[in-house]
Amino acid sequence: MKKYFILAVITLLTLNISMAQKMQAYQIYDSKGKKVSYKKMLKVLKAKDMIFFGELHNDAIAHWFELEITKAIAAQTANKLCLGFEMIEADQQQLLNDYLANQLKDKAFLDSMRKWPNYATDYEPLITFAKNNQLPCVASNIPRKYASKVFKEGRASLESLSAAEKSFIAPLDFQVDTTLSQYKLMLNMGMHNSLNFVSAQAIKDATMAYFIHKYWQPNTKFIHFNGAFHSDFYQGIIWYLLKHRPEMNYGTISTVQQDDVTKFNKEHLNQADFIIYTPNSLTKTH
Repeated sequence: MKKYFILAVITLLTLNISMAQKMQAYQIYDSKGKKVSYKKMLKVLKAKDMIFFGELHNDAIAHWFELEITKAIAAQTANKLCLGFEMIEADQQQLLNDYLANQLKDKAFLDSMRKWPNYATDYEPLITFAKNNQLPCVASNIPRKYASKVFKEGRASLESLSAAEKSFIAPLDFQVDTTLSQYKLMLNMGMHNSLNFVSAQAIKDATMAYFIHKYWQPNTKFIHFNGAFHSDFYQGIIWYLLKHRPEMNYGTISTVQQDDVTKFNKEHLNQADFIIYTPNSLTKTH
């Protein structure tokens, strides 16, 4: 009887362990597919000059990591840290500056901003942390209407913009390298205006790199938050930024969703220094 009881307990424990593995909320891997701890990832990232957090925009765990990493690096650097956001467009930089300097109340700031639908849950905590700790922030992205203009009319259409409008965009002689694997993926989508599609993506990347370069200060770490596609495989923003600042020590994070976070997919090799897997079943933030 005792023997059967022990077997039953072992079976129950095995089932519980199996269920716990299936319920795992995330797993961190390095660029070679080796499982690593948060502590290990943070140790490596703390040695970097610039960190690019490539998120899935509606992934709650990615946003939690963003805030925790920001807090940790701010503490390490005595707040010598700058944050950059794809989610805020360059023509809103002064608005952002005024809010961080307490020259705008919350309501006035929120009423004036062009907010992403998940701003309150996913980005406001970062902005609030920056404000409370006097961290500068960079609104790095090209205003959407200009990226849309490139997609519809081609990059030459930007030449007609005023000098004031061009001040919110990277210099218009930016290069578009269609041999980069990320851009080749876009070309292979077979859209009738696929070159404009890639150019619109490239001007976002070039503009974010331009404003990161413009606002970075010596002896200050920089964390940039962007969709994973903009920094995966050290392409996108980083490819352009390397032209401005090749001497910097860059670190990258990417986010991936799949059913089983415990199995590394070889297609993600070298996608980033660290790749955070979260389950497809994770509740989305929008």
